[in-house]
Amino acid sequence: MAGMDGFGTKLLRGDGVTPTEGFEEIADVTNLSAPGLSRETIDVTSHGSEDGWMEFIGGLKDPGEVSADINYQPDKHDLLVGDFEDTAPRNYKIVFPDEAATEWAFPAILTGFEPETPYDDKATAALTLKVSGKPVIT
Repeated sequence: MAGMDGFGTKLLRGDGVTPTEGFEEIADVTNLSAPGLSRETIDVTSHGSEDGWMEFIGGLKDPGEVSADINYQPDKHDLLVGDFEDTAPRNYKIVFPDEAATEWAFPAILTGFEPETPYDDKATAALTLKVSGKPVIT
């Protein structure tokens, strides 16, 4: 059977301690997207390009962003505001619920923290992390 149930995927936040960094799960994540990898292209078309077709080579890679929606609880999540204040990336991990417990580890900067508390629904927050450098997939 193909496919994987996404239920149980975890977003973890590094504590910054060296040499052995610990990771704690960010509580109550309801929706999570892994880094959206993309790559620039470099136009290398010349007057000698075959049959007038444009030619390209791969350029710099962008590790993209991670977005997460959470059931917002100030006592559990307001420490993330400190991450927003930091200019240096912090280490994060996404752990998938597959048999291998696949991990995507990456440094990232918290670029968005948007709490919402409607009068007729649960409190939520949207997080946006800009990945800095190459994600490590294990």
